[in-house]
Parts: sequence; C-alpha cells; structure tokens
Amino acid sequence: MLAAPVAPGQEAALRALLATMNAAPGVANPYNPVVPFGRFERLHFARLVVLDEIGMADLALYGLDPPRLGLRLVFLGDCDGPAWELLAEMIEVAGDGLRRLFAHCEGFDGGADLAGWMRAHCLEVQANYVNRLGRTVRQVREEHALQRALSARVPREPLAGGDAARRLHRELHAFVEDEVQAGRLALARPEATPLGWRLRNLLHAVGIPVVALILSPLLLVSLPWLAWRLRALERSDPEHCPPPTPAHLRVLRELEDLGLTNQFSAVGPIKPGAFRRLLVRLLLIAIDYGCRHVFNRGHLARVQTIHFARWVVMDDGLRVLFASNYDGSHEAYMDDFINKVAWGLNLIFSNGVGWPRTRWLVARGARREGCFKRYQRAHQVPSQVWYDAYPGLTLHDIERNRRIRAGLEQPDMTGDEAMAWVRLL
Repeated sequence: MLAAPVAPGQEAALRALLATMNAAPGVANPYNPVVPFGRFERLHFARLVVLDEIGMADLALYGLDPPRLGLRLVFLGDCDGPAWELLAEMIEVAGDGLRRLFAHCEGFDGGADLAGWMRAHCLEVQANYVNRLGRTVRQVREEHALQRALSARVPREPLAGGDAARRLHRELHAFVEDEVQAGRLALARPEATPLGWRLRNLLHAVGIPVVALILSPLLLVSLPWLAWRLRALERSDPEHCPPPTPAHLRVLRELEDLGLTNQFSAVGPIKPGAFRRLLVRLLLIAIDYGCRHVFNRGHLARVQTIHFARWVVMDDGLRVLFASNYDGSHEAYMDDFINKVAWGLNLIFSNGVGWPRTRWLVARGARREGCFKRYQRAHQVPSQVWYDAYPGLTLHDIERNRRIRAGLEQPDMTGDEAMAWVRLL
C-alpha cells in the first residue's frame, strides 16, 4: 500500500487521469495506457483511491478539532511473491504512467528515483488476509481454462455408473496430456515457497504465542483495571451513526455490483486516548496472527466470500483503513458479517469514533443492524480505479476448479470418487 498527499489544486486533474484508466466507472481497463494492470501476471487485485478526510469531523464529539489531513492518493495491490518485485516490474513496464499519476502528489519530482519515492510512501499493513495461502494468479487462470476444456467434453447424458465415470476420467486425463503437449493448455507446477519465507513464518507462528505467554503475568495483574477501563469507555464513548448523504450513497452504488466480485474500502478515526490506540495495535497483531496461521484455507472465521482483506493504521495512528475484495452484492456482504462474525467486527472497529455501542468489546455493536449499516456506509470510500485479474470467477468457482485439477491428477479413483469428480464438471 502506497499513500501520498495530493498537491493543492491537483485533485480535478488527478481524478480526470484516473477516469481514463477505466473501461466502466470504477472498473479498470486491464490494458489502459497509464498502468496496464493486466500485463502483470502476479497481480490479483489493485485499486487507486482518492482518500479524503471522511469521518474525521466526528472527533468533534470528543471536543477535539479535527486535524487537516488533506487528500491522499492511495494505491493498493494484492500480489504473488514479494511486493517490491512486482513494483520493480511495474516501474519497468509502466514507469511513465506511474510518474504521470504521482506528478499530482506533493513533493514528487519527475526526475527523481521512482522506486525510492514509492518506498518512502509505502505504509505497513498491520493485518493481511489471503483466502487461500499460496494460490497464484497463474494457477487460477490455468485451472479455469482446464475446467472449460474438460466441461466441453463431458457427455450431458447420465453415466451408467462408477465404471463409466472411471473410463471417462482416464479419457479426459489422456485428452489433457495431449492438449498440454500441443501447447493448447498450460498446467504449471506450483513454485516452491522460498525457504526464507517459511522460516520467517514459522518464527512468527511460534514467537507471538511465546511473547504473549511471557507477558501473561502482567496481563493477569492488570486485568481488573483493564476491564474497568474498557467498560467505562464503552458506556461513555459517544455513538454516532447518521445515514450517509444521498450523494455519497449514489457514488458508492454506481461502483458496486457490476460483476460477481466487488471491492470495499472504508476508513475512520480511532477513538482518542492511549488506551484505545494501544488496544487497536494489540488487536491487529492478533488478527494478523489468525489470518496468517489459522484462516488461510478458504475462510475468514465463517465468512467464505473474501478474496483478500487488509487493515492499515494511517496518519501516525489517527485512523484505520480497511479494504477487501469479495464475492456477491454489498448488502449480502454486510449481512454475512452481521450474521457470522459480528463479534470480529466489534473487536477492532468498536475502537472507531461513533461505532454502535458494544459490551465487553465483542457483544452488541455490529449486531445492531441498522446502526452498523449506516455507520459503514458513512465511512465507506469509493475506489476510482479497481482491477480484478479474473473477473467472473468467484471463490466457489476457483475452489471447484482446484478440486477438478486435483482429481484429474489423482492416479486412480474408485467408482464413487470418479462420479463425484465428474459432477464437478
């Protein structure tokens, strides 16, 4: 994630340039002349957002003068492998376009080192969710092509039984081998995960619990005060959930539900005080741990429609940005959260100014549907440019295609297994 202040007087020109990158409002042309996202084979999703001071005025509820943050140009990308390798590739392919974009930002010198400038404006992501760790753009596309090729050859009349399904499996396996040999299908083997990444991930998996165990005596001693302080704040913090303005809601809806997959971005200030800011940091460490080591095989808690998500603390701890890519409509996405993981929403977002009042951090809050939906809409920001590397493919489709490939490569099947595999086609 990169974020840079927009220079005074440059907003209109920047928005006009961003509009030229789209094939439809908010939906990127993959081969636009500014940043041709479709040329980068390791990029899953990307977005460009002109981020304003949305929600910051609510700090007046605490008697505080909202800080003047101005506009930010924010670029987010979800990619395979190290982010800096992708950015180096983007600079090589689309350096001129990136310079055109960042020319609207404060302090950008067109002749300066572009990579250095981008590194200087990179923000640390405190928590990052990946639906299925290790699944690449290449794998998604190749398995989609495999599914289409196999489905076109499956007879539509019912099979006689398990033996017929096994024969069909062998025939389709031979067909795919011929197609691969002829270059009409590609089924690359997954790249090995770098040893350094495995070691760092193992250290993280072990290190966080060890640190938590070491600090547990301190936590137990301070627990009564922490509980008292939390409940005191929950009772006194103002609740502020006004409906979004019709104009804001219209802009958001113009960019939503244009396909099977959507994007969501929201930002808001953290409640003032050291207690809340420290709590946010600690909770994001816990969320990141869960995303990295527990929820990395197709679901975030009970929600199974999110491709990628991230939580980022911005502006020296003043506010938090949440961004995700998900399947289905916006309304269904919000209902999924309310019905399945409202406690998880409360865990972190109850520390945001105006959030519906919670009890013990996880109860109530997002469970109050009307308040929650007004709050999230009022803090949602539109993405001026959004790129999807595999439009039309939901996570359900992608997982089915993975199972089709795994079944195809299975050397021998029982009749029941073969019948179940054919049904996937």
